This record gives sequence, C-alpha cells and structure tokens, in this order.
Amino acid sequence: MNRYFAMLAPCLVLFACSAEPDGQLPGNIQDEQPFAGIAENEAISLAGTEPFWGGQISSGTFNYTTPENIDGKAVAVTRFAGRGGLSFSGEMAGKAVDIAITPAECSDGMSDAIYPFTVTLQIGDEQRNGCGWSDRHPATGR
Repeated sequence: MNRYFAMLAPCLVLFACSAEPDGQLPGNIQDEQPFAGIAENEAISLAGTEPFWGGQISSGTFNYTTPENIDGKAVAVTRFAGRGGLSFSGEMAGKAVDIAITPAECSDGMSDAIYPFTVTLQIGDEQRNGCGWSDRHPATGR
C-alpha cells in the first residue's frame, strides 16, 4: 500500500500546485472585476412588453413608466456593479424594486431592433423582462 501512495504522491503534489486558489484548474480564468461596460454617468433606457413598461435610469433615479403613467414615477436607486452586469435597487410604494442589467442581445419581440442588454425588473413579487440600451450602446437594426 505504501508503494502505491509513493507513486501517487507526486501526482497529487503536481495537481495541488497547478490548481488556482479557488480550486479551478489553470486556463479557467475568471473575471474578478466588477462590470464596467456602462459608465456611472451613462443614462440607461429600459423597455419591456406584456405588460408594457419602460423607463430610464440616470443619476441615481429610475423613472418607471407604464401606458397608464407615461410621465413616470421617480424611484431613487443605488447601483451595484457585479461581475456579470449591473443591478439597481430601490423602493416604490412600499415594494422593493430590483433591476438587473446583463450584457446580452435582446429582442423586444415587436420590432427588428436588437438591444445590447437584457433587463429583469422585479417590483415586489412581480417580475418583468425587457431590454436595455444607452447612447453609447444603442439598439441596432431599427
């Protein structure tokens, strides 16, 4: 038994030396930096269907619009840059508001436009999906 361990030990040492601190093997390099694809001063436009909703996030405020309220409702939000996108959190009428913005092609299903971001809007227990864009990252195919 000791002879088998003696033959296996160098392999275990090589594996342990080649593993990353999080246990990943070399070559599985993960981006450890927060998402920087949308600048902090960049206004982000959002739109979704079924039900229709929209808005814009700018300077710490999400202006949430619906067909019933085209002027919108201003919601103070805080920004968090994660590793795969952005999120914004706030509160509206006693309900938590959370917005997740992820870089990925998005279609509104109603036009030929392709947007650069997918968006998930959570208001309390209700989830809405949509697309996002900005002046620096516009929709294409309009």
